[in-house]
Amino acid sequence: DCNAILKALQPIFQEQGMTETVHNWEDHGYLATYIKKNGSFANLRIHPHGLVLVDLQSYNDHMKGREEVDQLLNKVEERMKELFHGNIKRVKRLPAILRGGVIDRYWPTADGRLVEYDIDEVVYDEDSPFQNIKILHSKQFGNILILSGDVNLAESDLAYTQAIMGSGREDYTGKEVLILGGGDGGILYEIVKLKPKMVTMVEISFASNIDQMVIDGCKKYMRKTCGDVLDNLKGECYQVLIEDCIPVLKRYAKEGRMFDYVINDLTAVPISTSPEEDSTWEFLRLILDLSMKVLKPGGKYFTQGNCINLTDALTLYEEQLSRLYCPVEFSKETVCVPSYMELY
Repeated sequence: DCNAILKALQPIFQEQGMTETVHNWEDHGYLATYIKKNGSFANLRIHPHGLVLVDLQSYNDHMKGREEVDQLLNKVEERMKELFHGNIKRVKRLPAILRGGVIDRYWPTADGRLVEYDIDEVVYDEDSPFQNIKILHSKQFGNILILSGDVNLAESDLAYTQAIMGSGREDYTGKEVLILGGGDGGILYEIVKLKPKMVTMVEISFASNIDQMVIDGCKKYMRKTCGDVLDNLKGECYQVLIEDCIPVLKRYAKEGRMFDYVINDLTAVPISTSPEEDSTWEFLRLILDLSMKVLKPGGKYFTQGNCINLTDALTLYEEQLSRLYCPVEFSKETVCVPSYMELY
């Protein structure tokens, strides 16, 4: 009985001094809007099939205001239970979404779900010529690097770095390694520990979303990830080139320079399933072809994929591997990256 529910809940909102407006649809229930003098408002939607929704929006920058919201919702819930004598199948109260704050805590996952992070501090926020660079602090994950709204890597995410290096199954001792992207320094830091002959990291490309300002921010605020390898662009067994990776790859191919490993940390597999119409797919295929040309026979190419739920996009990426100029074999592995809050 939609009318009975409306009449039972009306006094709760009226006690708060809220102005009421009621819309009634003969076969579609009620929508009641309650507005307070301070601009706070509640929408009460009562559906004939038994669903009752209460959406409450208010401006609260203090704990007392939040307590008032909780008290109002508690009264609604208690009154509903009284009205139906406990015969309610389910009551679900969602946490408040905090909008317009100095700190943005909400980031979408690759497959379109909304995740709320426990962000408590903006550590770094700058705009480079290529993108917006943020480093935010999470109570769980430590500092998180976010590039143009995309969560890249947190200090907690060693699992990502280990996976893109081969999950501990590779021997990098005395090997030549090429890293494409990797501006957070995590891959370089971990490989240098393994005594390679030389690691070359190519660090800037419009398509890679990596630039010098990323390096500057990470070497200051992501040291648990990069250690000291970004303090200098050259070390005993590594060098960082601030150049576009595509001309570098073409130059290496022309010179006949070869690598035991190529690690591509430039960009994830695109979500689009129309590769012929998407420049990102064309870029990925170009990088794949150029990488194969500088990879030694029997060498290995490692790259990230995407969220495991994006099955169509991942399948399409695998199809690209049959279109390269040379035959390749591939394998894949699924890992849990803590700050991504999803399997990758």
